Amino acid sequence: MGRRGVSPATVRAAGPHLTAAGSGVPAAEPDPLPERSAAAFPLKIGILGGTFDPPHLGHLWLATLAADALGLDRVLLMPAARPPHKSGRQITNAADRVLMARLAISGDPLLEISLVEMERPGPSYTVESIEALRERHGAETRLFLLMASDSLAQIDTWREPDRLLELAEWAVGPRPGTPMPDPDTLRARFGPAAERIHLLAGPALELSGTEIRQRVAAGRTIRYLVPRAVEELIRERGLYRRSARA
Repeated sequence: MGRRGVSPATVRAAGPHLTAAGSGVPAAEPDPLPERSAAAFPLKIGILGGTFDPPHLGHLWLATLAADALGLDRVLLMPAARPPHKSGRQITNAADRVLMARLAISGDPLLEISLVEMERPGPSYTVESIEALRERHGAETRLFLLMASDSLAQIDTWREPDRLLELAEWAVGPRPGTPMPDPDTLRARFGPAAERIHLLAGPALELSGTEIRQRVAAGRTIRYLVPRAVEELIRERGLYRRSARA
């Protein structure tokens, strides 16, 4: 190739349902999770939502940390179509964000993409997405919503947080600058349901999509902050070059 970029083979490895930038979101895919006796061995599925603009190693580490601590069978990365809490800034088009997420997890059998929020019009409220996943996977499946401690600190700004905790257990990972919650505080807020909140111990990675976008806009390296294939796609398509988005 004349210049270094994302090769056709790399794109194919990310999955057969990719779309070019601006061409829309891929169609829904069948759920590849294996069938087994739910009574004896209920599936344990983690769900990590976000804009993934871009997906970075902090996302992948949280998914891996939760899977290791809780024995998850799969972790679904769930890109948001229209995150209600980020309505004030421009967001990269959905097709590019889904493609970056696919490239980020390519080759890792633990991780999959869920398009449940892309399939639904309107703002991407997590409680509605978890309701859809609960219906899809059945009452016997244990769902775990993954988040960092800074997200938990803002959970009462989310839609129906108590309902969300009924639908899925929570797995909370560390985040620099935001201490892990105190169990007594969680019990005071959520009562007996606080037992469904799992606090994860492990290193906290100080990464943010905002900083990565700003580094790209300034022409600075993002090597080892995002997966290599994601870095190459960002360069190939000129993402984040026009402005350092807040």
